[in-house]
Amino acid sequence: MRVETWVTFAADHPVFAGHFPGRPIVPGALLLDEVLHATLQASRASKDEVGHASADGPMMRCQIASVKFLSPVQPGEALLISCMGGARHPTRFDITCQGRHIATGSFTLEMAE
Repeated sequence: MRVETWVTFAADHPVFAGHFPGRPIVPGALLLDEVLHATLQASRASKDEVGHASADGPMMRCQIASVKFLSPVQPGEALLISCMGGARHPTRFDITCQGRHIATGSFTLEMAE
């Protein structure tokens, strides 16, 4: 499965109030959340097309194998999130902004018990 999506965090996003006042940057946890959200949404959408999953889908557990944050993200910057992987292999992801590498890493998803 390959996923590509764009995301932008507006300057008035609540996370910037505390991260960091006077010099706001997008927290790494929020970037990872967007990566996982994009992957799960694409996975559930593809299953919906063949009638195997509902929009809510099952609970998933994520294990992040590696992540490197390479460049800070300012409010309003357009980010391209690219993910590639499959059910039997870790999913690799890259986040870029106009050719600048923001973050890279890999994770696995599995059904929660």
